[in-house]
Amino acid sequence: MTMTPLRQRMLEDMGICNFAENTQLSYLQQVSLYARHFECSPEKLGPEQVRAYQVHLTKIRKLAPHSVSIATAALRFLYKVTLKQNWAPDDIPMPKLPFKLPVILSREEVMHFLASIASLKHRTILMTAYAAGLRVSEATHLKVTDIDSKRMVLRVDQGKGGKDRDVMLSPRLLEELRSYWKVARPKTWLFPGDTPGQPISRNAVGQACQKAQRAAGISKPITPHSLRHAFATHLLESGTDVRKIQLLMGHHSLSTTTRYLKVATSTVCA
Repeated sequence: MTMTPLRQRMLEDMGICNFAENTQLSYLQQVSLYARHFECSPEKLGPEQVRAYQVHLTKIRKLAPHSVSIATAALRFLYKVTLKQNWAPDDIPMPKLPFKLPVILSREEVMHFLASIASLKHRTILMTAYAAGLRVSEATHLKVTDIDSKRMVLRVDQGKGGKDRDVMLSPRLLEELRSYWKVARPKTWLFPGDTPGQPISRNAVGQACQKAQRAAGISKPITPHSLRHAFATHLLESGTDVRKIQLLMGHHSLSTTTRYLKVATSTVCA
């Protein structure tokens, strides 16, 4: 953004709303790009400029609907919450996102993929992401104290939407985590990063995924989130109730979880 006080105010507003750090950074970046496009403070711009900017993103820059929707959400927040405009920011149209089924790895593909990871730390964190159905940010922020072997759960501290939840800790995963701990001896963060006192970064986990995909020779695209998709689908296919999967995955809405019914083909066919 061109004005530091405005940037600070928006940052404070997002903090009050308990937005995730990644969301805050993304929104600030989007508003900064918007201000730079018009070479003017957003305070002096209005609905016509927002519309023109959306047209620019869609027609000139040819961005995908998902990217345009992030910019739109950022501008809605700026004008509605931070600038408290009297025009209706909710009237800024939100692009309709195309529905795409996630590409699902079979159980065999997941096992082959994990076996192709040379690094013990990378293999263990990706195995944890799959076995517990974690988002990548949740896996990277696990602490040694989050492992509860008595109750056989992993504690996810402040997951998406600022919610704590317990997820399943299978005996196999506990065994793998213990083997990893004996070698790595992590102190605070279960998966420490290269920077002292910090957990492993999302980028490092994403790069480990790409490297392992090439090593495994799997043609399907694989990201850390692919393992979360596989977790949900494999549970559905083994007959687990959708409501239980919703709780394990930390979905706010059941409709988000029911999307997996469309890919759990063996269950539907049965």
